[in-house]
Amino acid sequence: MSYLNALRLHFAGRFQANISTVNNDPAHFDNAAFKSSYQKPQDDESYNGWFNPQGDAAWRFLGCKVTAAWMPTGAVTSGDPVLGYIVADTDGRVPAKLADLDSEQQMVSEIWGLQVRIADTAGNTLMRGDFDPAAFADIWDRATGSGGGDMGAGAMYQSVLTNLQWCDVSASPFLSALRQAARTGLLSIKFNVDGFNMDNTSPDFMTGRIAGTIGPATASEPRHMVVGRQFMATAGPNGNFFTPLGAINFCSAVVDETASCVYLDLGNALSTAAPGGAINPQGDLTLSIYDPTSLPGDPAGTTGTTVAIGVIPASGAGGYVQNPNWYANTAGVVALPLSPAQLQAVASSPLLISGNAGVLISEWSSSAFVRADRFVYRMSPDETVQIPVYAMQFGKPLAGVGVNFQLDPSQLQPTPNKPPYVAPGPAVAVPEYALAFNQTAVTDSNGRAVLTLNTSDPGTPRFFNNGTDYGIDGQVYGIRPAFSDAQTYTGPVNQWNFISILLWSGFTPANPVTWTDIQPIFQQYANLYPVMNRFLDLGNYDAVVKNTRLLLLAFGLNPSDPNSMPVTRDLSPAKRNAILAWLKNPLPGEVRARANTADIPEPAVGNLTGLALPKGGKAAAAARRMILRKQ
Repeated sequence: MSYLNALRLHFAGRFQANISTVNNDPAHFDNAAFKSSYQKPQDDESYNGWFNPQGDAAWRFLGCKVTAAWMPTGAVTSGDPVLGYIVADTDGRVPAKLADLDSEQQMVSEIWGLQVRIADTAGNTLMRGDFDPAAFADIWDRATGSGGGDMGAGAMYQSVLTNLQWCDVSASPFLSALRQAARTGLLSIKFNVDGFNMDNTSPDFMTGRIAGTIGPATASEPRHMVVGRQFMATAGPNGNFFTPLGAINFCSAVVDETASCVYLDLGNALSTAAPGGAINPQGDLTLSIYDPTSLPGDPAGTTGTTVAIGVIPASGAGGYVQNPNWYANTAGVVALPLSPAQLQAVASSPLLISGNAGVLISEWSSSAFVRADRFVYRMSPDETVQIPVYAMQFGKPLAGVGVNFQLDPSQLQPTPNKPPYVAPGPAVAVPEYALAFNQTAVTDSNGRAVLTLNTSDPGTPRFFNNGTDYGIDGQVYGIRPAFSDAQTYTGPVNQWNFISILLWSGFTPANPVTWTDIQPIFQQYANLYPVMNRFLDLGNYDAVVKNTRLLLLAFGLNPSDPNSMPVTRDLSPAKRNAILAWLKNPLPGEVRARANTADIPEPAVGNLTGLALPKGGKAAAAARRMILRKQ
C-alpha cells in the first residue's frame, strides 16, 4: 500500500522554504576570505550572499486544505466533514527545517523535523504524525514559460508519517477508515512543489505551490518510493534541471488487482505555462498497453502495437486543462478502471502515456526499474551502512537479478573558476579510496539488493589554500545502481536516481577541548547562517560562553529535531561531540577575532542590472554539474 490507493485524501495550498543562500557558494566556506558583505542580499553591483542570506531554513505548510478524499466505494461527498479540514504542520514547536546535503550537492534538499497534522476548521488536531526526513526527487523544468531557473522548477517529496497520534475522528467516516488502515502506525505521504517565488518584493517571497496526497502504508514497503510501474522520460537537449523529450516527467503508477484499476500519479509530470500556474494543454492523455517488440531501442518510440486502457481528458468539467481545480483536487492522481483482459495484459506488458503529437512517456521496454529507497546519507570515517536498493518489473518485486554499483559524480556541482563565484572550489568525489563497497549484488525474493558501504577518512580535500584554511568538511560522492544485465534491462536513465553521500573528515580535538579547536567551526556557522547574529555571534568566545546552557541543549538534540543546531545538518558527530565537551568546560585556548577581510577585493563581475544570471538557487547549482563540463 501507498498513497496511490483507493483510500486517500488530497490537499493543496502553499509552502514556505525560507532557506539561507549564503552557503550556496562553496567559496563562502573559506573563513579567512569571508567578507561581511556576503551576508547581505545581492544588488546590481555584487552577488553578495545571493537572494536570501537572512533565511532561517524554516519549512512550513501555508493555508493547505483537504480538497478531496476517496474511499474504496468512491469519492467522499460533502456529508463527510473531512472535506472542510486542513493539513498543517506543528502547532506546538518550531517549524521544520530545509537543508541541502552539501553546497556541492544541492539537488537533494531534505525536510527535517516536520510534523504533519490533519485538523478541523477550528484548528483542533485530529491526526498528528512525524514526517520521516526525506529529500526531494525528480526536479525538472516544469513551467515552460518561466524563462528557466528555480521559479520554473517542480519537484516531489515522498515519505511516511510515523509516531501517529489520533484524536476522536468518529465524525468523519473517511478519517475513521484511514485510522483503521494505519494499524501499522504509518501513513504514506507524497507532495509536489512548484512555483517557488524568489522575488523579495513579493508578499509570497520564499513560498510556492504545494499539492499532495496522504494514504495508508505498510512497514514492509519502501518509505520514499513506489513499488509499481515507473514511467521513464528521455532527456531533451536543453533545460536547467531536466527537460523531458516527450513533455511528461518521470512518474509512477500502481495496478490494484483487487479493485481492477490502475492509479496513475501525474502530479509532478505535467508542465505548466507559468510557475505554479495552470497545466499546459497536451491533449487527452491516453494510458495504453503496448508491445515493445516492434519499437526502436528507445521505448519512447512511436511505432508498435498499443491497446488503450483509458483516457484522462484535457477538456470538459473534469478535464485537467479546462477545470481550474483539477490539480488541487487530485494532486495529479487519477484512477482508470481495467477490464479482466486489460488486467491480465498489464501483468506482462509495458505501459505508455501519450497525448498530442510529441507528448509521450513509457516504461522501459522490459518494464524494469531499480532505485535506492533512501538515497541521501551522511557518514563518518570507519562507518558501515547497508543501503537497500529495490528492483521491480511490471510493478512487482524483481527477484534474482544482478545489480551493479558504480561511483558516479556526474550530477555533483563543484565550483567553477568564473564569476559569479568568488573563488574556485576544490574538486568533488576525491579521494575515491575513502569509499569501499561491493560492486554487485543480487536481489532477494522482495526485489531487494543491498549496497554495503564502508568508509575511511577522506582527509580535508575541500579545505582552502592547500589545507591551511578552514573549508568544507569532508567530501561528497555519488554512487549509481544499475542492472548488471544492461542488454535485457535497457532504456532511459533517470539522472537523479543515484545515492548521494556526504563523508565527513576525521576530527580529533585536543584533550581537553579548547576554544582553539572549535572556534573555526563556530566561525563558519556565524558566517554562513547570519540570521543567528540577531541573537548570538557564534564566532565570539564571550558571547558563546554566556549561552552555554542553551547551546548544550541545541547541539545535543537529535538532528531530526527541528531545534537541532546547526540547521544545515552538516556537522559531523565527531565535531558535535567536541563542541558538547567544550560547552561543559569552556576553556579559552586561543581567543580568535573575526577575520578582517576588508582589503580583499570583490570579484570583478561588472554591473549586473538586467542580466539573466543564476541567483544562487538550485538552477545555479545545476549549472555547475560535472556532466555539463564533459559535453
